[in-house]
Amino acid sequence: MQSHTLDLMNGVTPSIDPTQARELLAGLGEEARRFRFEVAPNPCVGAAILAGGEVVSRGFHRVWGGAHAEVDAIARAAASGVPRDQWDTMVVTLEPCSSAGKTGPCVEAILAAGIQRVVVGASDPDPRHRGVGLEQLRAAGVEVFVDPVPAPLEVVAPHFLRWTDRDRVRRPYPWTVAKWAQTLTGQLSPPSGVGDGRWISGGASLEEVQVLRGRVDAIVTGVGTVLADNPRLTLRRTSFPAAGHPLATLPLGDGARSADGQDAGPLLASLGQGDTDTPAPARVILDSWLRTPPHARLFDELEGSERGGKVQLLTLPGGDPIRRRALEAAGAEIHTTRGAKRESLDLRSVWAWLWEQGYQRVLLETGPTLLRSALESGFVDQLRVYTGDVRGGAGESLAGWLVDAPITERLHRESGGDAVLEAFNG
Repeated sequence: MQSHTLDLMNGVTPSIDPTQARELLAGLGEEARRFRFEVAPNPCVGAAILAGGEVVSRGFHRVWGGAHAEVDAIARAAASGVPRDQWDTMVVTLEPCSSAGKTGPCVEAILAAGIQRVVVGASDPDPRHRGVGLEQLRAAGVEVFVDPVPAPLEVVAPHFLRWTDRDRVRRPYPWTVAKWAQTLTGQLSPPSGVGDGRWISGGASLEEVQVLRGRVDAIVTGVGTVLADNPRLTLRRTSFPAAGHPLATLPLGDGARSADGQDAGPLLASLGQGDTDTPAPARVILDSWLRTPPHARLFDELEGSERGGKVQLLTLPGGDPIRRRALEAAGAEIHTTRGAKRESLDLRSVWAWLWEQGYQRVLLETGPTLLRSALESGFVDQLRVYTGDVRGGAGESLAGWLVDAPITERLHRESGGDAVLEAFNG
């Protein structure tokens, strides 16, 4: 199938002209950026389905690990009431993915939906996949139109580009989100006599953290936090909207076919995911000398709908064998890695180990010492900081670091009574 540029679209397909396509691409790109903190490091992608030149649906990649924009748009088109056989064009800001990751390949979903032509704003920024999705669509008989003046990838996929930059190509690390709650003066511990001594943020923020935990592969903390707070680091929600909405499980109707000729309903259901029991993230404790108590709440039996991932302790070689056996009996997996000094783990080795475990996105929930080390060493990519209405506090403050840090794309909002800062580091 011959490919086209947008400049050739007049006279080739009457359903959309270059001006309309570019205006739609620009609007989708702007709307997609609303989800940048939720999908990072994945690109911010928007898609639309048209019927006879009219927009039937708009879809977006809303949540890391959830449905991509193309599948989102297809699900919303299925719920719109416009018959599937009238869908003729998809406009998408970035080349549809051609391989399975957290979700299935979007090329398969497009073919299953029976869409006749696809207008693309920019090619895949990943050199391993660039152009592959377009070729697969063309091979299946779909008309593919590519904007000859694509949107800069620094706009479409800034965080993906940053993630693959520096030395991560040679030594990859997980995308790391650091979360902490602080008082009005920046301390991570409340003053004595406030609440139960553990909570700074309010109920709405605590619920947000539960959702955030459901969107990572692992939660990382230090043994100091385990000793001080005795956290469980579990999920206490029964389900998570992985696709951002429940529509992605809707079948397209009788006759929808996948690329291999099979019924497409199950395919689209698997691609969309909908509300699902999200696997609990692993709980990784950085514990140089196995100080984690075997009776810590990490090892407690779970109650009701509470879910906890496996407990992994990362330690230095030569730990006390008696402690090791006691922790293994409690349910811990114990792994060793090298240290920067005899007393502490080397963070570069830690983050490389996390990647080797298959953890692509991790949440750092810990105290100020480990937080500062990870922040200053460049392992933290994204921040979420909750400032509760609490004055004073104990321990080290990170307020000075926040003022001087090279953080970008700050977003300030509220969660209940707490002020929330979301930003990218570096």
